[in-house]
Amino acid sequence: MTYLFISDLHLSPEHPRLVRGFLALLDQYKNQNTQLYILGDWFNAWIGDDFTAPWLDEIIHALKVFTEANNQIYFQVGNRDFALGQKFLDKFNGHLLQDIDHLSIGTIKIRLEHGDLLCTDDVSYQKFRKIIRNPLLLGFLKSLPLSFRQKIANGFRKKSAETKQVKSYDIMDVNAQAVNLALENVDVLIHGHTHRPNIHQIQDKKRIVLGDWREHEAQILEIQLEQTIHSLELKKWCY
Repeated sequence: MTYLFISDLHLSPEHPRLVRGFLALLDQYKNQNTQLYILGDWFNAWIGDDFTAPWLDEIIHALKVFTEANNQIYFQVGNRDFALGQKFLDKFNGHLLQDIDHLSIGTIKIRLEHGDLLCTDDVSYQKFRKIIRNPLLLGFLKSLPLSFRQKIANGFRKKSAETKQVKSYDIMDVNAQAVNLALENVDVLIHGHTHRPNIHQIQDKKRIVLGDWREHEAQILEIQLEQTIHSLELKKWCY
């Protein structure tokens, strides 16, 4: 069995090469008894599970082919697609994970999360996250017309881009204490969000940061059932 971890694809019709790269990944791994874990920001924006578009239909079809070939898909929401729910995943028999979830592969105990909760130094973002992820507000937003939700999403993206220009990279990166707490009862922490792919050794444990999908390649993680913690490494996926 193959366990495959990816994040921060930011798929959208504006970047067809990224979409093609994801479809190629599904095709590459569909005959390997794969458990695919997508740890947030799968899409550059998500305005609701009722959204439809030809480019998205192509992705859904490929996901159906993938799961029908005896593979599994698990999804964890990110800061760009936190409105994505089980209703969309049901279209291809996918599974929605908790914001913080756990997995054991052999003897390796793993914690999975998107990564934004680890960036505790970014106080303004954490306050915004707490507000926007409130179930009551999220339910209200989902009840609005699609066109209005699209305008809201565009506004969020514009504001996010403007904010990143004035914040330091250190503030937007993970906090060391938050990482240590996250690793307390596990061997490995896997996350994305920061767009800084790397494997960090923390005493006898590892923090593995998945890469964002660039125009030609991404850093992903593949784990086989028999692997040990010492042999884990990021893999370059080119498309």
